[in-house]
Amino acid sequence: MSVLVFVEIADGKIKKAAYEAAYYASKTAELTGTTAEAVVLGTAGADELANLGNFGIAKIHHANDARFNTFDSKAFAKAIAEKAAVADIVVLSFGPNGKLLAPRVAVRLKAGYVPGAAELPTFEGGALKVVKNVFSGKAKAFYQVATAKKVVAVSPNSLSPVKGSGTAAVEAFAPAVSDADFGTVVKSVDKLTGHIPLTEADLVVSAGRGLKGPENWGMIEELANELGAATACSRAVADVDWRPHHEHVGQTGFMVKPNLYIAVGISGAIQHLAGVNQSKVIVVINTDPEAPFFKAADYGVLGDAFEVLPKLTEAMKKFNAAQNA
Repeated sequence: MSVLVFVEIADGKIKKAAYEAAYYASKTAELTGTTAEAVVLGTAGADELANLGNFGIAKIHHANDARFNTFDSKAFAKAIAEKAAVADIVVLSFGPNGKLLAPRVAVRLKAGYVPGAAELPTFEGGALKVVKNVFSGKAKAFYQVATAKKVVAVSPNSLSPVKGSGTAAVEAFAPAVSDADFGTVVKSVDKLTGHIPLTEADLVVSAGRGLKGPENWGMIEELANELGAATACSRAVADVDWRPHHEHVGQTGFMVKPNLYIAVGISGAIQHLAGVNQSKVIVVINTDPEAPFFKAADYGVLGDAFEVLPKLTEAMKKFNAAQNA
């Protein structure tokens, strides 16, 4: 085994970003003439795991241990490093958990580590070359990893995995971890339900102080509901408690890369742009023709959100009704 990918699950389901990491691992294995294998920690069904074969994974090492249903970076790193002892390259997702986990794995393996890979790698002269975005997405950096073992964390929503028709064998894995390795004790979990996680959303509707108050956010939520999108906000909005901080996107909030980002009443400060400028399509709705966001937009609507949004939402309702007819 030369390439190992950690596939993260939640409630028994493989996360979207984990499929991207699996695809990255399989393409890396093709470059090196080897196969990609996966390690999965926690309770998951056989059918769910078998789906990884469609993304180029040859074998799955599954630790079907309920203790792993709660994330603990120390225990997870120990388990992954154990299986990665015979791997040359380890791939993870650069999501919230991956940011904690990947450095621990790299230290245990004495491996070179590249966080936030944004494109598929190349393999030149026996060295792995990884591409990542730098300077808030304004430039690209090329990293050559020369260590014997390498750890790469893939930035979510950077790749578009191509689903194939492969199969993956599932093998039981019993990592040498004890209860003492699980230092985090979770008493209870309050999960946000009925909403699309912001970091995994393909579509995002975001708003700023141009909406004038939290009482007007129903327009944003209604449009997001029709689009099947996640909702987000600027830092200024989160700081005055108009919206919860888990919706804050920007340099000091979440970095998002959706296929479509709709910004309503957001001027486009550089700190906000840093968190969204890798979106594939940006639509800006603003009354200020000098708003900096227009320069970064693919499409701009110069108009009052209180007039534009109801019309846009109504158009989406008609479109959805026609699709479902």
